[in-house]
Amino acid sequence: MKKLYYAEDDITIARSVQEYLYQQDYSTEIFPTIGQTKQALEKNVPDLLLVDWNMPDGSGDELCRWVRRRWEKLPILFLTVRGDARDVVSGFENGADDYVTKPFELEILASRIRALLRRAGQNPKEEEGILRCGQIRLDEGKTAVFCGQEEIGLSRPEYGILLILMKNRGRTVTRRQLLEQVWDSEGNFVNDNTLTVTMKRLREKLHNPACLKTIRSFGYRMEDV
Repeated sequence: MKKLYYAEDDITIARSVQEYLYQQDYSTEIFPTIGQTKQALEKNVPDLLLVDWNMPDGSGDELCRWVRRRWEKLPILFLTVRGDARDVVSGFENGADDYVTKPFELEILASRIRALLRRAGQNPKEEEGILRCGQIRLDEGKTAVFCGQEEIGLSRPEYGILLILMKNRGRTVTRRQLLEQVWDSEGNFVNDNTLTVTMKRLREKLHNPACLKTIRSFGYRMEDV
């Protein structure tokens, strides 16, 4: 059974969509705020995301942009009363794959969902070897790092630090762990100041990202902001 997330604050509409899609072999989780939707996505990415435009804590297009920075291939379908041409264009420009205006026929919605999933083809949940946090994307297969659309040239120690932090996103990595894994693993014993200098250069190259946190007296942590 395919898993869908639905960002919708109108529980009546959300329940009717949920019940109908269950009959079509789709499991749909409902989230009444953008904040709850983001939290759920951070834990598990569904096969497709349904988004209402007007939410209590923000707009659907903002959520769409946030999703696109992290999961380029996750299908997104807007379900909204906002059918003005400018809104439709804005939805697509912010990363939506399809746009359905309310009121809508449930049969048509289901057909749109099937079409999006067919076009998605392979599983959109994981891009093998791709690590993301904020605007930063690390491609292990290519040993390449991007900040937005810009490719960033890193030294071997800088890349090693970033790779460890990205793989441990959401967890604090101590300075000792970084020293041991980045330098000692190659037999290069360095002092603590070397890590400080290397980290400073890494931050500068990545344009001082907000997602790279210093945990005072302990180490560093990558986390979405």
